[in-house]
Amino acid sequence: MATTGDQQYVDHELLVPEFIERRMYQLQLAGSAKDRNTLVCLPTGLGKTTVSLLVTAERLADVGGKSLLLAPTKPLVNQHADFYREALRIDDEDIVVFTGEVRPDERTELWRSARVVIATPQVVENDLVGSRIDLAPVTHVTFDECHRATGDYAYNYIAERYHQDADNPLVTGMSASPGGDEEEILEVCENLGIENVEVMTEEDSDVDEFTHDTDVEWERVELPDEVLEIRDALNDVVEDRLEKLKELGITRKTSADLSETDIKKMRAELQQLIDNDQSEGYKGMSALAEIRKLRTAVTYVETQSVEALRRYFERQRNAARSSGASKASQRFVSEPKVQEAMRRAEEYDGLHPKYSRARMRIAETLGIEGGQRVIVFTESRDTAEALTEFLGQHFDAQRFVGQGDKDGSDGMTQKEQQEVLDRFRAGEFEVLVSTSVAEEGLDVPEVDLVLFYEPVPTAIRSIQRKGRTGRQAKGRVAVLLAEDTRDEAYFWISKRRENEMEDELRKLKGVADEVEEELDDSQRQLGDFGTPGSSDGDDSRTDVEPGLQSFDAVEGDGDEQADGESVAGEDGGDAGNDGSGAESTDGNGSDEQLDGTADAQTAGETADAETTADAAEADGPEEGVVATADPSGEAVEIVADQRELDSTIARDLSTREGVETRLETLSVGDYVLSDRVVVERKSVSDFLDTLTGGDRSLFEQLGDATRHYARPVLVLEGEGLYEERNVHPNAVRGALASLAVDFGASVLRTTDEADTADLLEVIATREQEKDDREVSVHGEKQSKTLAEQQEYVVSSIADIGPVTARSLLEEFRTVEAVMTAREDDLLEVQGVGEVTAERIREVVGSEYDR
Repeated sequence: MATTGDQQYVDHELLVPEFIERRMYQLQLAGSAKDRNTLVCLPTGLGKTTVSLLVTAERLADVGGKSLLLAPTKPLVNQHADFYREALRIDDEDIVVFTGEVRPDERTELWRSARVVIATPQVVENDLVGSRIDLAPVTHVTFDECHRATGDYAYNYIAERYHQDADNPLVTGMSASPGGDEEEILEVCENLGIENVEVMTEEDSDVDEFTHDTDVEWERVELPDEVLEIRDALNDVVEDRLEKLKELGITRKTSADLSETDIKKMRAELQQLIDNDQSEGYKGMSALAEIRKLRTAVTYVETQSVEALRRYFERQRNAARSSGASKASQRFVSEPKVQEAMRRAEEYDGLHPKYSRARMRIAETLGIEGGQRVIVFTESRDTAEALTEFLGQHFDAQRFVGQGDKDGSDGMTQKEQQEVLDRFRAGEFEVLVSTSVAEEGLDVPEVDLVLFYEPVPTAIRSIQRKGRTGRQAKGRVAVLLAEDTRDEAYFWISKRRENEMEDELRKLKGVADEVEEELDDSQRQLGDFGTPGSSDGDDSRTDVEPGLQSFDAVEGDGDEQADGESVAGEDGGDAGNDGSGAESTDGNGSDEQLDGTADAQTAGETADAETTADAAEADGPEEGVVATADPSGEAVEIVADQRELDSTIARDLSTREGVETRLETLSVGDYVLSDRVVVERKSVSDFLDTLTGGDRSLFEQLGDATRHYARPVLVLEGEGLYEERNVHPNAVRGALASLAVDFGASVLRTTDEADTADLLEVIATREQEKDDREVSVHGEKQSKTLAEQQEYVVSSIADIGPVTARSLLEEFRTVEAVMTAREDDLLEVQGVGEVTAERIREVVGSEYDR
């Protein structure tokens, strides 16, 4: 052990000398994690990634094989890869990155030779489902930001496959905030097969010297009368709709001050009416949908800005004019009081008080206090863009948001995100206005102030955001709250949940044995694999300073490390995003929730642009190298379309013994089970959409299937075929009869995705084993006939659909005549009402304006 000064470093055969600073708490955590499947809980910015690196180095040196590190986003994956290449004495080409930017066939080749793979979970999930990679040689998997391991997030499937397939598995989960209570933390442990929890907090002496206090201040702002009048007009409509629900016996609530729990209770009551085939249930559900829209609008005007509300109103107007618009959307925009609120919003030219208060706080930090960097967090991308423009008039400010969304909002590519972070780190601008994409530990430099534009109602996100400050100097956090609005409720909810989680972490600390007893036995013993890294299954733990047996300390005289991080060039935190999912993102997905789905996908929520983009980009058409699932070569093969990864069916099938799955971009069908059987899967809702003016592509899809496969099958998945919508049963029966008689398709019913997977396996087994048929993917969509092209052109006008298009063509004979027909003439055609006729004339006769 070399001694050249007071600075100490970790010495290991696979670590670059004098690179990893020696910190006792990291060595202790690594010492525990190298022998057991472990959840490492460590405050943001204190080097969870370094702990994982130490475990990886030890496993590769001691056991061999491969190491896999999973991180939620591509920027985070690239950040980890840079760090690993700097820190490990492994050739750079043996440390590879798997994201959607790497072609599937290239990933297959890279996997075979790599020693360390750093990847987004969606890509690895796709490769496992498509039988492109094999987890057998992987001796260590790290799940970064493992609090995401809930629901259907890809981490859960990968963990199940890893424990099932690996010869010598070891799991390390990393998070600063694994859950809001003990139940959530245990869920993460069970989903990842974790049996040991190691917790370090700022209260630990080894950790305390590397942290500094973070003050949390909250500032109340008072809304101007003009804004309150807009809000009150919207709340009046909410109360009117509540009166209607009260008349139906659904609720006793009459005040617009509703909680999400209230909404869920009302929805459950209405669903019971629908299940009992009572028409009041449908009417009430439509009113409840309108209430949700109104509450969203109120949230925008109260907590965001009038500009954000204007954008929301515009989206609602567009939705109400679209084909198949719901009655709730149409009533929303036609309600006089809502129209009055819209008018007031358009006329309002004042400044939301949060804007001016944010400007003041930033000026104090950067000017009077001599600060250098500020991060402003907001839930809404609309607000992020407008606030950046406003602050840019006073400071050097840049936005940091996720990728573009379906509403056409301009997002940022991964490359653009990285460039902004590099410039912020280099001090080229002062203020970063960010949505949730910067929350989980992306290598954002330490800042002097974290400003919440609104409170964060979940403990995980609140802790992650505050982790951006207080690493090397006393940091500050400010929260803006609009008085007498949901801001205050969200703030106190956040405080309560955060305190609860901190209490749970303290309880978990030092009581790992009790946690193990609560973990489900079947999950803790996945694959009956015993203790990782030990051939005899011995799970004993050392009683003296874990980690010191393998990682020796080397003293040196290295410089103080930038930003106080545990290694040069690494921020010690865990980078992340949204998918998101669960649920916190930046407000660009569903209009019914403020924070949308565009930027992140956190625990329990819908998917984020980073992770969603990875899933979408991950796999194009390719022949690929397909691993053999059964050594005897008798595995049943099922080919799934890439787009079916939105469901759990392909993942479920890929875990079954004797079944081999393959992913392709299919031109015909969703699943190919033999050279003659192709399956088109539709949910009951999707099927009923074909009967109520929504998506009408089903018959065209079945037509393609019939032309190319001898035995096309339609699987209708779900309950309520005759009850879910207000559709006459004979209309449903007529559509089923047409599919069977006119298209020759077998129509089979399943209850859910698991039932569908069972059915696919049975059909594939029967075809391939009993009838000795091979799987053959064939068939391209044929060119449309002239009549089909004419129907396609007309049906696309205002999304009127093929049935109405045929009626119009039968009446007017040519596409040109349809386009030039007067509104009165259009009304003479069967199936064309006033709304449809107006839409046709509006689309055909309006001047083009982008």
